[in-house]
Amino acid sequence: MTTMQDYKSRLSDPASRKFETFSYLPAMTNDEIRKQVEYIVSKGWNPAIEHTEPAHVMDSYWYMWKLPMFGETDVDLILKEAEACHKANPDNHVRLIGYNNFNQSQGASMVIYRGKTV
Repeated sequence: MTTMQDYKSRLSDPASRKFETFSYLPAMTNDEIRKQVEYIVSKGWNPAIEHTEPAHVMDSYWYMWKLPMFGETDVDLILKEAEACHKANPDNHVRLIGYNNFNQSQGASMVIYRGKTV
């Protein structure tokens, strides 16, 4: 039997907090982010960008960056919006969401830019 690794996430230590699936992995490269956007578009999901301060990452409310990009299929435009959000909020976490309008749920949700932790 293998030993499970304990991720020592603590509310008192913002740098240790884990959130969402990809937060346990190294930060995504630009190519990996592009592949995630391409996947969302290929599924016909509606992309959206949200951001929040690292201290509030565990809250259920994140700030919406503009409106969801309903029907947008231009990967470069979606990436440009994500980068614009990151530049406007450099200390915040920025996440990419793919809204699945068929199931009326989030089909994908991942932090693509990590903010500064205290």
